[in-house]
Amino acid sequence: MNSESLRIGDQLRRAFTGDPWHGSPVRDLLAGITAEKARARPVPSVHSIWELVLHIDVYLHVGFEATKGVPMPKLYGTGGDWPTLRDDSTPAWTAAQDRMFQNVERLAQAIERFDEAKLQDTVPGRPYDFYYLFHGIVQHSLYHGGQIAMLKKALSVA
Repeated sequence: MNSESLRIGDQLRRAFTGDPWHGSPVRDLLAGITAEKARARPVPSVHSIWELVLHIDVYLHVGFEATKGVPMPKLYGTGGDWPTLRDDSTPAWTAAQDRMFQNVERLAQAIERFDEAKLQDTVPGRPYDFYYLFHGIVQHSLYHGGQIAMLKKALSVA
């Protein structure tokens, strides 16, 4: 059993649905956020909560695909990095959240099964290894979780 992979998978789950050291997990941050609030821009020129959820999900998805050998696409500076919100309905908001949490679980399971020796392998399409990728996805998710927390506060004041 690979204890490092288990720890990384645990950190990913904690960030989204567990009891993370830093504060509220993403699931709690999104609790009570309606589609209307998710697409709102309480801070001009800042991404909406919905856009943040879509963006986080992109990295969860491509990270999972990389575990299957699929090269990670260039995302930064492309439309793939920040997907455009095309349907701003309540069902679409629910589906976006559900998809993100499903991708969290898929990636966490893939990380937990990841062979320790492969953590040092280069990620397809990247100049760094899987260890760096997996920790980076956790860090990236927490960074944007903090933004969601701030936007949620801004929405409650507005």
